[in-house]
Amino acid sequence: MATVLICRRFPRLSRVTAFSTTAKCKAESGSSKSKQEKEENPETANTRSESAATIQLLNPLDYRVLYNPSAYAKSRAASQQCAARSSGQAFGDTFTSPGTTQVQHTFGNASSQALPPIRNALPKPKSKPLLKQTISACLSVAQTKEEAEKEKREMHDSKEDPRVFQKGRPEYKSLSCDKSEPVETLPLEEGDSILHSVAVCEGSQSPGTITDYFCKLSRLPVEQHAALVSQPRFKTLCRWAVKNIGLFSTSELIDILKACVRLVVPPTHPLLNACENEFCRRVWDMNLDQLLLVADCWRCLERSVPSYLSILFSYANMHWKDLTLPQFVQLLYIIGEGRRSPADLTQKVESMILKYLDSFTLEEVGAICLGLFKSLSGISDHVMRKIAGRVYLQLEDMSTYALVNVLKVLRYSRVDHLPLLKELGKVIPARIPTVNIQGIMHITLTCSSLHYFDEGIMAAVAMSLPSKVTYCRSKDAAKFLWSFGCLDYEPPNEEEFYSSLIEQMHRKLHEFRKYPEHLLTGLLGLAFVKRFPEDLIDYALRDDFVQKTRGSKYELKKDLFTLSKSVEIECPNYQGSRLPPQLYQEMTEMVLNFAEQEIYVRPEIVEAASLLESMLGGPEYVKNHMILPHTRSSDLEVHLAMDGHPIPFNLKDPITDKKLKDIGVSLTDDLMIQLIKGRSNSQSPVEVENEARTPGQEGREEAGTPNTGDSAVLSGGALLADARLQAEPKSERCLEAPPSLTLNRQPRQVKLAIQVSNRNHYCYCSKRLLGLHCLKRRQLQQLGYVVVELPFWEWFPLLKRTRLEKLSYLHYKVFDPALLSRAG
Repeated sequence: MATVLICRRFPRLSRVTAFSTTAKCKAESGSSKSKQEKEENPETANTRSESAATIQLLNPLDYRVLYNPSAYAKSRAASQQCAARSSGQAFGDTFTSPGTTQVQHTFGNASSQALPPIRNALPKPKSKPLLKQTISACLSVAQTKEEAEKEKREMHDSKEDPRVFQKGRPEYKSLSCDKSEPVETLPLEEGDSILHSVAVCEGSQSPGTITDYFCKLSRLPVEQHAALVSQPRFKTLCRWAVKNIGLFSTSELIDILKACVRLVVPPTHPLLNACENEFCRRVWDMNLDQLLLVADCWRCLERSVPSYLSILFSYANMHWKDLTLPQFVQLLYIIGEGRRSPADLTQKVESMILKYLDSFTLEEVGAICLGLFKSLSGISDHVMRKIAGRVYLQLEDMSTYALVNVLKVLRYSRVDHLPLLKELGKVIPARIPTVNIQGIMHITLTCSSLHYFDEGIMAAVAMSLPSKVTYCRSKDAAKFLWSFGCLDYEPPNEEEFYSSLIEQMHRKLHEFRKYPEHLLTGLLGLAFVKRFPEDLIDYALRDDFVQKTRGSKYELKKDLFTLSKSVEIECPNYQGSRLPPQLYQEMTEMVLNFAEQEIYVRPEIVEAASLLESMLGGPEYVKNHMILPHTRSSDLEVHLAMDGHPIPFNLKDPITDKKLKDIGVSLTDDLMIQLIKGRSNSQSPVEVENEARTPGQEGREEAGTPNTGDSAVLSGGALLADARLQAEPKSERCLEAPPSLTLNRQPRQVKLAIQVSNRNHYCYCSKRLLGLHCLKRRQLQQLGYVVVELPFWEWFPLLKRTRLEKLSYLHYKVFDPALLSRAG
């Protein structure tokens, strides 16, 4: 152990860290771990410069490359107890700048200087008390640091242990592999003796002896495992096992697999390949407990075994009626971790859930929901409501982790269970400060996905988030922004809340090239609440990023279209990147084609358009279309003069008809003279128009005049805005303001954008408009439109009433004097 004096000046850092060459090498080698784990725990360093000298004992044991597979972490309760027992300060503070990231979890990767590998000398070595004391002291310091770091991470950003439910019943011990189960530690000398025997016996041991060797070696101190697995003699032992794989009994083979779990054997190890093939061959000779235990071992080893799982599911399907409650829950856990759902088991899963629903513990209910969610298993509304009904009565007694899992599948199945959501608003806000960041994200996302607004929940999230924001993954930050924008909620601390999330989006900018959907999700959420970070928008609309979106598994063109058009309308001074015109054209055509098939034909919209045409005088006074295609919903556009007269503007189709159709005008000498020399002063323009009009045209125009019943509604009463206008025939109104003259004079007018809303435009059980529709109405107003709404709670009941009642309602909405005064 060397003593070194180090003096360094670190700009942007408030404290000095001593580095050893060994530690640095370990950090670099550890950086090749999973990218997702690397990028989830950044910390922002202070900007103060400070010079200091520190004397440290450089001990490679004190360095820890952060790694801890989240699915198999110890429970939070256990880690908190460990942290309570040790309060020492961890050695070797790690830091990052805003442009760098830090690995998420902890992993003891001891160097050869810190913990020598199992010794190779053939003679049996003598014990070395000094070495043991050194190891013990080093481990104590390392554990102190590891526990402190783990406590901090688990409080903020680590995922919970999905296997907590297994602690609720003793039956799970035979179905699962518990890595945290304490075992008697094997002395180093005995480990050396076993490896010595491997070297001298040259493969003559029996399968039972080989199994015993694996079990004993797996009980060596944890810090020795990595060195052991790389030992040539351990590799020799593995080769013996592979060579004799068919001679092991099933229980011996399972013991070897469990030993591999404790030793953290790499998932691609040749021994595991041989074990998988042998277990696939033996499936039909094993019982269900053994099959589930082996499947759990594969999960602990993080090895993908689709062939084994397929056979396991087939076996379970054949023995479905024999499944006990613990076997069923463990099977659903395995199905979820395998990320696929056997189609032939769906109905059987639902029947089994209903059978045991009242007997499940709350943690088991959470485990079942997580399995359904991860495997994307469809679940019927009936079963989902039964689960929600079982849970909401005991919500206060349920762990937050189990509750979040229920919310995940509730969100996925799109089931609204109001009692559960209301109870959630009572229980969750007080828990938010202690929930990790991913749990908070799922709670928030559930509310927005179900369009359920609870200010208590959202305000608690907003107040808690800024202090934890650096633990957000790119996905978390994006979904927080989307959720708040979707519900159109700006919290009391809105500036702190949004600025912290936008800063985190900048920190995670490198991740968006791999996950472009997250950047667009976050930017749309910001756009809903009228926030447009131009540098991020410029990045999202660059050609290279647009190309990246095409490789995503999601259809992102619509999101790009909505974002770019929103920026065009709301940020007139924006000078950054824009989408190419051909993409605009492509997306507009796609959206309009969809609207013609799915939106314009909705009964509530068709009825409103038809009645407006009848009331105003014809189709040229109403246009059923999307004024803003990027907002993906339709409008009924109407134009009014400032005196309240409707103005014809939807003239595209009639003009086309007149140009293309032969209207049957006779070419007489008088008409030729008029064309060459001009009209006779004695003939009015109306007479010339009447001469050229065919009987069919006259009938069509007269049909556009409101019928007797409509006129009765529009000719009197408090709803009448302009009795003279309604009493005039349509032809006379056209003479007063023919289209050509209207366009030439360009009189002041009011452009109405009539919204026929439905429940999906609003928060659940509320009249609070969702963010997308707030954005649309805001942009319509910026373009000079007056928004008139036919809210679903008024219009839908009227669809069952008489025609006169509907006309009266529409007249009241369209000819409201307040509209003209607002426009004026």
